[in-house]
Amino acid sequence: MSGGVKKVVDLATKASKSVIDWDGMAKMLVSDEARKEFANLRRAFNEVNQTLQTKYSLEPEPIDWEYYRKGIGPRLVDMYKEAYESIEVPKFLDTVTPEYKPKFEAMLVELKEAEQKSLKESERLEKEIAEVQEMKKKISTMTADEYFEKHPELRKKFDDEIRNDFWGY
Repeated sequence: MSGGVKKVVDLATKASKSVIDWDGMAKMLVSDEARKEFANLRRAFNEVNQTLQTKYSLEPEPIDWEYYRKGIGPRLVDMYKEAYESIEVPKFLDTVTPEYKPKFEAMLVELKEAEQKSLKESERLEKEIAEVQEMKKKISTMTADEYFEKHPELRKKFDDEIRNDFWGY
């Protein structure tokens, strides 16, 4: 096996163990559909990793040329041995990563910005939910003046409608 494939397998093994925080990512998922897709991604990643570690990381067993020389004949076996040893496995040359790395980095920046927006929006919505829940508790005993204190724009709207003799019909 060529050293290049072994190196790729070793890197993939290290990446699967140290770089990816699967549990941390899983905690960030909110919908069941996202959890399902994430589980599928993790399973596929683990299958690929397992294949890389088992199938491609093993060195092939050496060929016992003497065994074949006895059974087939030295001339034919020597010809096969020469052809086998002349095979050169090309080294892996990664031309894709340099092309996509800047795009990936840009996407990470965009992702961070979207995450910040999402966190701000979540915070705003949580405040709004808390206000609505508080209002829900107080609504049965709340007076119009108390309601208009929290919503002065509605007071102005209703006052304008009354002043203009517009009663909604």
